[in-house]
Amino acid sequence: MSGAEQDWHRLDPRMLLVHPVRELIRFLPALFTIFVVGTAAGRTDWWHGLGVAIPIALGVLRYVTTSFRITPERVELRRGLFNRHLLSTPLDRVRTVDVTASLTHRALGLTTVRIGTGTASKDDEDRLDLDGLPAERARQLRDELLGIGRPTEQAEPDRAVVRFDPAWVRFAPLTTTGLALAAGALGVAAQVTNSVGGFERLDAEGLARNASGWSVWVAVPLALALLLVAVSTLAIGGYVVSNWGFTLTHTGPARRGAWHLRRGLLTTRETTVDDERVSGVSIAEPLGLRLARGARIQAIVTGLDRRESGSALLAPPCPRSVVDAVGRDVLGTDAPLLGPLTPHGPRAVRRRYVRAVVPALVVLAAVSATVGLGDVSRWWLLVALVVPGALLLARDRAAALGHALTSGHVVARSGSLDRRREALAVPGVIGWNLRSTWFQRRAGLTTLVATTAGGSQAVTVLDVPDDAAVALAHAAHPDLVGQFLVSRETSATPA
Repeated sequence: MSGAEQDWHRLDPRMLLVHPVRELIRFLPALFTIFVVGTAAGRTDWWHGLGVAIPIALGVLRYVTTSFRITPERVELRRGLFNRHLLSTPLDRVRTVDVTASLTHRALGLTTVRIGTGTASKDDEDRLDLDGLPAERARQLRDELLGIGRPTEQAEPDRAVVRFDPAWVRFAPLTTTGLALAAGALGVAAQVTNSVGGFERLDAEGLARNASGWSVWVAVPLALALLLVAVSTLAIGGYVVSNWGFTLTHTGPARRGAWHLRRGLLTTRETTVDDERVSGVSIAEPLGLRLARGARIQAIVTGLDRRESGSALLAPPCPRSVVDAVGRDVLGTDAPLLGPLTPHGPRAVRRRYVRAVVPALVVLAAVSATVGLGDVSRWWLLVALVVPGALLLARDRAAALGHALTSGHVVARSGSLDRRREALAVPGVIGWNLRSTWFQRRAGLTTLVATTAGGSQAVTVLDVPDDAAVALAHAAHPDLVGQFLVSRETSATPA
């Protein structure tokens, strides 16, 4: 065997217990078909044995044909027999390293190492996943890939920044993620109930007769209360499963170490991000969280897009004071998070009101045209709430608008139902875009976009006056933006 071949390593042999089981689960529909056909043909034992042997053989083949190696310059993974697939990436392209362990992996002492490289591919086959490494080896590999194990002049112990507090579960029902989990769980429960004939055995007429004697003022609040309890319970359950044991620590000296996050109840996940890759933070304050004085925070990681946002999480929905403390620790200052912002002026405020009130009036006009003017009184609640609700939404969105350039960070805030404040380090800005619609040009406003290589790929300053947008970009990057500016003196000189 050549020296080059000796550099390749197989995954842990215990994966021979995992891959065949996975293949059997994937082949369940086919196995069921083979069972039915074999029984009908009178070849029960032979057909059933063949049906089980094929996925087991594929699982063994997956293990045998998968190997990896790490050289001083690259990480390489190869798999496949007839269709050989080789993934290779330079070490300097490694952005994050995720170490996850499902219940099966934890029982066997194994983990899956996902190496984040910032690739734009959405194909699972193009992901660098080392599925089946011993837990200790996985952590050593993580340190090697991110250079955490390099000796330093003054080695510093790991510093705990945030630890999970069970009291945080009160924020779970206030997030859209929690509501999505609850809706998904309710949908699955409804499908299971329908598949076993639960809805057919339901006596709807009897329930209707029993409910007919109830007052609407009792039935509706009771139904809403039961729905709220069910949704809150499911949301809290999902929050606990995802974030139990949440711990954020920092390894090494400030600004030259790495952030390490661990969380998960059933499936544990450990994520490590190098300090050099973190170029800012994004604080999300959905309306429910904001009313409860909560928020969540993510890092803006160079080379990581929104599809890998889970690898950039710094704190789950929790008190805003905790979020501010984490942001201050990451940025080295709290000025971008708590400092004052420059408002965008009356024209931007007027635009917020127009964009909120006009759709509300269109809805009212559509309702009037549909039910008739004489029956609009039946929709008094809609009429009474739509316009005032739109005005409140416009007021909140107008109050949220703001930007700043402080402590070497570009700061932007906007939104109401999903308010977001982003702070991006100036060196993380790789370009500026100024774009405006016809309506914005009429109002003398523009949207300033600071493009970056991390997070959502941009930090957007909405509806900022033209002069303020140019001034902000020029103050952040005078050499980059200045070459495109023409001084007023020059433009005013007669030809």
